[in-house]
Amino acid sequence: MNIVCTSKLKSEIKNNLVQEYPDATFQFYPSMNEAEEHLHEAEVLITYGEDVARKHIQKAKQLKWIMVLSAGVELLPFKEIKERGIFVTNARGIHSIQMAEYTLWAMLVTARNTKELLANESSNTWNKRMRLNEISGATVGVIGTGAIGCEIARISKTFNMTTIGVNRKGHATDYFDAVYSNDNVMEMIPKCDYLVSVLPSTPDTYHFFTSSHFHAMKESSVFINIGRGDAVDEQALIEALQNEEIHHAVLDVFEQEPLEESHPFWGMSNVTVTPHHSGVSPNYQPRAIEIFKRNFNEYLNGTNDFQNIINPDRGY
Repeated sequence: MNIVCTSKLKSEIKNNLVQEYPDATFQFYPSMNEAEEHLHEAEVLITYGEDVARKHIQKAKQLKWIMVLSAGVELLPFKEIKERGIFVTNARGIHSIQMAEYTLWAMLVTARNTKELLANESSNTWNKRMRLNEISGATVGVIGTGAIGCEIARISKTFNMTTIGVNRKGHATDYFDAVYSNDNVMEMIPKCDYLVSVLPSTPDTYHFFTSSHFHAMKESSVFINIGRGDAVDEQALIEALQNEEIHHAVLDVFEQEPLEESHPFWGMSNVTVTPHHSGVSPNYQPRAIEIFKRNFNEYLNGTNDFQNIINPDRGY
């Protein structure tokens, strides 16, 4: 069995896979360009997902399974994948700890006005009259109550915060005091001091957040996006920030990345920009490979009780 990997894995991880599965042939390449001529041999493909195009699926005549070492699978050519009956799994869930910590950081730095504090420090300015707040007792709303959303809610509870969430059906979820359906999102938004988007990129979530959503938020509220950039109508968000309809936005993801130097977000005092790093962690690859190994054992045993199977029609 041939497993082709186009992700730059750490040496110890590659060595571990070779030792743990001696009957499998692992072919590790630094990119899809180097791996392309070997795709015809691949029964399993390990990838971060963004490097797989239609032509690669067409070349990989023996391919049965794609393991995506990330949560985002929106760039995969699902039409060709579905036609071939190739199944896809991803690493959903491995981001929950670091992305929840990022979200708590985002709430704390805006509450304690860290952006202005650091600017004052750089200019040797002593200002004790700054606006400072607490997050304790505040309400955080999370759009997307999966593994990441639940971890955000769990940690938020340690700060005595009220947690409300939104998912497709409005079903109850751990660590949330209340959950609304997508259809009732406008009912929950005005309750939030912090509104967090963990939405993936799908046709259903494209520009999910529009001017009406930002208009419904409290003027003192903070919008945090750690999901996907295209879930937000950026022009609508810019106008809401310019009109002071909301207090601040902390943005880790954008419609076009990297964010252009000329983009208005860079120069807005009520926006904090980070370079799509909320999911970064030294534990990222080990956690992702553990999911691969669990699924690979199922694959080898023929039991097929796979974790994180992707629905090609929904794209998640």
